[in-house]
Amino acid sequence: MQEDSQRKASSRFMTRRHFLNTGLKIGAAAFTTGLLPRLKAQGENRYNVLFMIVDDLRPMLGCYGIDEMHTPNIDRLAERGTLFNRAYCQYPLCNPSRASILTGLRPETTNVHNNSADYKYTVPDAMDIPQYFMEQGYNTYTIGKIKHYPATTSYAGKPSWLALDVSDDELDDGINAKKTEDLLIEIKDELFFLAVGFDKPHLPFYAPQRYYDLYHEDTFNLPTTSAYPQHAPDYAENSIEWFRIYQDIPSGDVPISNEKTLELIRAYAASTSYMDAQVGRVLRQLDDLGLTEKTVIVFCGDHGFHLGEHGTWRKNTLYEIAARSPLIISVPEQQPSQTDAIAELVDIYPTLCDACELPIPTQLEGLSLIPVIEKPNVSWKTGAISFLRRAGSKSYSLRTNRYRYTEWGPRGKFGYELYDYTVDPNETINVADFPEYSELLEHLRQRLRSGWKNEMPNSAKNPPIPMSIIPWDINNDGIVDIQDLILVSNNFGTGTMPLENDKIDVNKDGKINIIDLLIIAAHLGESTIASAPPTILSVLPEHVDSISDWLIEARKVDDSSEVFRDGIAKLEALFDTINPEKTVLLPNFPNPFNPETWIPYDLARDAKVDIKIYNLKGKTIRELKIGFQNAGSYRSKELAAYWDGRNSDGELVASGVYFYVLSTDHIKVTRKMTIRK
Repeated sequence: MQEDSQRKASSRFMTRRHFLNTGLKIGAAAFTTGLLPRLKAQGENRYNVLFMIVDDLRPMLGCYGIDEMHTPNIDRLAERGTLFNRAYCQYPLCNPSRASILTGLRPETTNVHNNSADYKYTVPDAMDIPQYFMEQGYNTYTIGKIKHYPATTSYAGKPSWLALDVSDDELDDGINAKKTEDLLIEIKDELFFLAVGFDKPHLPFYAPQRYYDLYHEDTFNLPTTSAYPQHAPDYAENSIEWFRIYQDIPSGDVPISNEKTLELIRAYAASTSYMDAQVGRVLRQLDDLGLTEKTVIVFCGDHGFHLGEHGTWRKNTLYEIAARSPLIISVPEQQPSQTDAIAELVDIYPTLCDACELPIPTQLEGLSLIPVIEKPNVSWKTGAISFLRRAGSKSYSLRTNRYRYTEWGPRGKFGYELYDYTVDPNETINVADFPEYSELLEHLRQRLRSGWKNEMPNSAKNPPIPMSIIPWDINNDGIVDIQDLILVSNNFGTGTMPLENDKIDVNKDGKINIIDLLIIAAHLGESTIASAPPTILSVLPEHVDSISDWLIEARKVDDSSEVFRDGIAKLEALFDTINPEKTVLLPNFPNPFNPETWIPYDLARDAKVDIKIYNLKGKTIRELKIGFQNAGSYRSKELAAYWDGRNSDGELVASGVYFYVLSTDHIKVTRKMTIRK
């Protein structure tokens, strides 16, 4: 592991784009409950912060009722803090989850959906937790892996686990624990924010022998859910290709034996106990220096981890085992407690601000958990939403107190899942297609599609806009719809002359352009008509070209701000409501590209869709089996066909010109695209 450079307080200030200062800013404000009116304290009275985050840690800890586990130090922390039984990540993969935790923004906002993207570039205006605490006068330090960084060592062909004859300090987590002990001595008289990242139990499971000696082959049982859930869609199944790189894991489609599964569970447990010992060193140093009663402590994983459950391994699923994470928060002078209140890891940022009596930044998309810490049985969130992107398509999962509802792909294009934990706590049977659950399915579908704001406690939801005031209803007909967008579009380029309708210049910057249109688009469906459903939209086939032009213009100047994100998403969603007049294969985007691209198309009627990609010699190099599709427009990234630039053997293809052919039962169309490396 690496130790990041120390960061001292500076005069860096949070920035805002000019048009977001108009008062028409789209998106969520920070939610505060009003239960804890606070004033910003003087520096000498403010709490320090110790934030500990662990890679790939599931709630397989003694304090979570796993009696076989030896985790005395984390258990002791839970005994003096608040243990959250239902804490969920926003994306079950290291980098997207950590980006969400550190920025207080959800993956849809950060646009970090893999382990290579960097939120410093995708949301450059976002101020992460260490930066914000620095801004507030804290001396900030990070040790170990906090923000995700690419692996520097390849373990391909090496064992997945090793019991090593070494001391704790000869491995990364021990080294970082020692650095933390030493640093705490240096900064004990400062106001500090200290983040410490622990690697284990991330693969490979390398730990000192003495932690393996805590467990035996028969200490643990095989997972009760080793089979893929009945009736679950194929799309939900997780690839374990990256798990098979290890020397002792069989390649191809060879199943992992029961013996190997038990061996790996023991190795995961040993790695967890090794990490726990390092956490204990840090906590003891806090005690020895008299800092515990002056320090807010947060301990969490970045997501869960499969150990053979549902027949899969690692993460990257939307099942409970991958989405659920341990979360313990200890605030000085609090009463120890456990809570079943639903929490999300995106809540950590506002919680730390609240606990340290700092203003909560308005752009955060989580909710302070301080009211839960003060009153563990308080009425709280009704659900947590996790997100996953596969092959270019976005999927979402809603976890309520009793159910988990998942949509794979836009509008469940690739399938649905529904699990009732009161009768099926291990997610063995997907009941989404069972008739007796149809009414519930529709209810959960509406909740999921309403988004995370809809799951906030009533005290935290934004107040409704007064019915008489909808500034983005340009034609004053009581609903924000396509007609309002057309009015703005027709006035593009004006603004210096008097306008017949001054509402057209939505952000009042004296110019009528795509930004005004996107602000309106983000509010499509809002209405002063009490009887109108919130999503009523009248869009005709002749609107397709206009919407396409608006999207092209928006993408040209997209700066990743909330206005562009929300507006573009709503414009793309409009295509879902249109039945095209003819079937069309559209230009892929981006083009040229490297290595991935999206292939949009329109279907005038329901059809089985097949897309083949050919090289210049006419040889088929890849077939994208789309399958049956309803009539509609498939132009957004979420709906368009996706090609990762690989051939049928999984190899990246060379630079050059390629042809793609869309075939249905009534049409065959060809276009050209270019890979440029």
